[in-house]
Amino acid sequence: MPGKLKVKIVAGRHLPVMDRASDLTDAFVEVKFGNTTFKTDVYLKSLNPQWNSEWFKFEVDDEDLQDEPLQITVLDHDTYSANDAIGKVYIDIDPLLYSEAATVISGWFPIYDTIHGIRGEINVVVKVDLFNDLNRFRQSSCGVKFFCTTSIPKCYRAVVIHGFVEELVVNEDPEYQWIDRIRTPRASNEARQRLISLMSGELQRKIGLKVLEMRGNAVVGYLQCFDLEGESGLVVRAIGTACTLDKLSSPAAFLPACNSPSKEMKEIPFNEDPNPNPHSSGPSTPLKNQTYSFSPSKSYSRQSSSSDTDLSLTPKTGMGSGSAGKEGGPFKALLRQQTQSALEQREFPFLTLTAFPPGLLVHVGGVVSARSVKLLDRIHNPDEPETRDAWWAEIRQEIKSHAKALGCHAVVGYSESTSICEEVCILSASGTAAVLNPRFLQEGTVEGSLEQRIEENLPVGCGFCHIPYDELNMPFPAHLTYCYNCRKQKVPDVLFTTIDLPTDAVVVGKGCLIQARLCRLKKKAQAEANATAISNLLPFMEYEVHTQLMNKLKLKGMNALFGLRIQITVGENMLTGLASATGVYLAALPTPGGIQIAGKTPSDGSYEQHISHMQKRINDTIAKNKELYEINPPEVSEEIIGSPIPEPRQRSRLLRSQSESSDEVTELDLSHGKKDAFVLEIDDTDAVEDVHSLLTDVPPPSGFYSCNTEIMPGINNWTSEIQMFTSVRVVRLSSLNLTNQALNKNFNGLCENLLKSLYFKLRSMTPCCLCHVNFTVSLPEDELIQVTVTAVAITFDKNQALQTTKAHVEKTLQRASADSEEPLQFPLELCSDSMPAPAFPAAKEHLESTSSNSGTPAAQRAVTVEKASPMSDGNFRNRSAPPCASSTVGVVKMTPLSFIPGAKITKYLGIINMFFIRETTSLREEGGVSGFLHAFIAEVFAMVRAHVAALGGNAVVSYIMKQCVFMENPSKNQAQCLINVSGDAVVFVRESDLEAMSTQQPAVNCQTSCPGEVTT
Repeated sequence: MPGKLKVKIVAGRHLPVMDRASDLTDAFVEVKFGNTTFKTDVYLKSLNPQWNSEWFKFEVDDEDLQDEPLQITVLDHDTYSANDAIGKVYIDIDPLLYSEAATVISGWFPIYDTIHGIRGEINVVVKVDLFNDLNRFRQSSCGVKFFCTTSIPKCYRAVVIHGFVEELVVNEDPEYQWIDRIRTPRASNEARQRLISLMSGELQRKIGLKVLEMRGNAVVGYLQCFDLEGESGLVVRAIGTACTLDKLSSPAAFLPACNSPSKEMKEIPFNEDPNPNPHSSGPSTPLKNQTYSFSPSKSYSRQSSSSDTDLSLTPKTGMGSGSAGKEGGPFKALLRQQTQSALEQREFPFLTLTAFPPGLLVHVGGVVSARSVKLLDRIHNPDEPETRDAWWAEIRQEIKSHAKALGCHAVVGYSESTSICEEVCILSASGTAAVLNPRFLQEGTVEGSLEQRIEENLPVGCGFCHIPYDELNMPFPAHLTYCYNCRKQKVPDVLFTTIDLPTDAVVVGKGCLIQARLCRLKKKAQAEANATAISNLLPFMEYEVHTQLMNKLKLKGMNALFGLRIQITVGENMLTGLASATGVYLAALPTPGGIQIAGKTPSDGSYEQHISHMQKRINDTIAKNKELYEINPPEVSEEIIGSPIPEPRQRSRLLRSQSESSDEVTELDLSHGKKDAFVLEIDDTDAVEDVHSLLTDVPPPSGFYSCNTEIMPGINNWTSEIQMFTSVRVVRLSSLNLTNQALNKNFNGLCENLLKSLYFKLRSMTPCCLCHVNFTVSLPEDELIQVTVTAVAITFDKNQALQTTKAHVEKTLQRASADSEEPLQFPLELCSDSMPAPAFPAAKEHLESTSSNSGTPAAQRAVTVEKASPMSDGNFRNRSAPPCASSTVGVVKMTPLSFIPGAKITKYLGIINMFFIRETTSLREEGGVSGFLHAFIAEVFAMVRAHVAALGGNAVVSYIMKQCVFMENPSKNQAQCLINVSGDAVVFVRESDLEAMSTQQPAVNCQTSCPGEVTT
């Protein structure tokens, strides 16, 4: 599909003074796309030039539209010397290539320079005309939508989930080319920035092609990362989940995922069935009297495409009558076999999603992870992706076999990461083994019926906890008990997962953030010896991190972890491990026993006393935590737990699945999981230290809760006040007498203090909850530890929280999290957007930590919040919106969550994926490390907001700062920082506005066009 790209340069404002004599600037603009460049006229002697150029037209192929960014350079014209660069703007054209997306990008963009930061703004209008072209051999994938969010986006529903897509692109890093020795720092940074945006465009296009081959139309949970491998190159890699999504027709009525009619019905692969499915249109009716005659699963293959999911092994459905209760056993076996076949045709049955359409997740097995240490200088031809592809394939294969061992055929909540230090690279992958419902995995499967049957078999709220593996040959020793909810199936005593809490899970009390932190010294060594040392340390680190997590979970009196993310970072002389997860008390799992200390050391009186003192402190802490997080599960008598509810078993043995047949063996004494306390052996000083570190974790101050998943378990009445922030802290360790213990203490203190400082700065928002707390650790140099945290603070209504009864809480939690359709209480008025609460002090006051605040307007950080930023002014000037638009649209909201509390997302405008480099040679003058980082992060926020506003959006959801690489050279007063952010640009409408609109529709038409839904 060739296309025509049209660009118009309107005006500039607040340009820097470039001409010392007149204190003014003679500015002109170069517009470059591909190899074509246009120039505007020079606008003499003005800091606010009005170019009003004609339309510059580029005729290009759509592959280029996807790969290349539009590059706009603002320069100062000099008659006798070379023109001076003022700065650049890169605009990603991709959002204009969707069918239902924006038709124009127009607005004020910050002009960015890698040395000086933001230097003024420029107003640009961009349009694209595409010509339809049905070329079978085309290399472009226009029209495939990308979403960062790891759940099905709010105004869509999943028709089919096709599976895992991945791609990796390699190039030489401009920093390490010979020409870099003679280039200026600015030129080399710009070369790098441009190369990375080119590579990420190419990567997205290639992934899009894979999705089209699978017959999908979207990628959900798209995660893109950069590996700066130094000499051996620059790698950009991405993973995601290919889906076929269907837009829900009316944004006002958000239906649950399975109700709206399926568009895919015309693609049903079998034609023998005269009426495909009477229930597919409209909401599915409760089908009680139905049985299924399954035809032998023939594989229906299609000629049209070459995807590996083509062989639809779908059972044929014959409508009959009968009762559905009795053949639960054969049905379960069939379900398992069918899903198996649906997934086994994929190379890797992985999903990057962490939240699922109702009914997709059947059982959860547990966390699976794999790591491997590689040497970068051993890559034969570094410019080719083959070697790295092979590395990842090996790790994915391992994850797949771990999941099989757990009796699961799929991995959900899957993610990959790397940590690089000089020539050593650690590749890590992790996810949660799971059993999925085949209904979503194949095209044209019957909609309402299959799932109805599964739900009759699975008790609501605890089905996902039941073990998928066979009890008799378990992959690892575990205490199993009967499920506390339905008493039909076995459950483990603890559950670790990397996904969000399923919406229907029954939770007691609230959740909390649990972190395990670990530092280990390693000797400095070269290449092979270094890699060996690291791979010898890894298993022990993993083990210790898990032990710490387990101990802290017991201390909190909880029994399950969600959103688990373990990061192992490699530095020159140490390794750090940081695991964060959200602890929860699941009602279906057994009550955790306490922690008991057992000592094997000399039995002198003082030691015994010490031990009993620690035991007492531990017991007190557990009691205090139970009170704090409101954990008081209903008591269950011992006898009931040990035995299942007797049920008539008239099933034929043949069709039983393995887990069914093992139910008969109840000789095991299953009640012992409850009486046992968790025993901590103390056999040396290290162990004593460990116990101490357990007890030093400070609980958050009252009124604060924190979690690293999207929705805080146990809190359901959010108000619409949200505040996102990013905070970076860099600490230099003294290298004199570093031991493992001192290191651990330092690292622990660093993370604790970071959390404390956040609580302190947000004290005006209580009661509030920090959601999606995302910690990233890096070790940029010797003795430097850098911790970056991004999170969002959401306030909730405490009074309302106290009045609701428990049953009501559960009900609303299910609904509020699925579609946020519960009318919550919003104390904020309509204009709340334009003046968010200034929860942070101005930029000057941060001494060591640099936190940047998404509440203050993007362009001026140290100014008070009352003045709306220049960004919001003119957002919609070119969108032909009525004057009322500018009054309601304030600053573009940013949040790492996939939703905005108290608002409906009506439109997704495309993915934002930006990469920035900032360098300075006057670090001290800019306020040291924290001043420099703070200013840079605030500028990144400003640029993200400007791009979203230009697309006509008013928020960024699923925002994530994927990388923040900071390097400093204090002796030369230099520093450099690379930041990579991404998110989904959306249009949202406050629920309060929706009501206002519905009442005043005839009178005030302009209200509908406020969010930017203007004749697009």
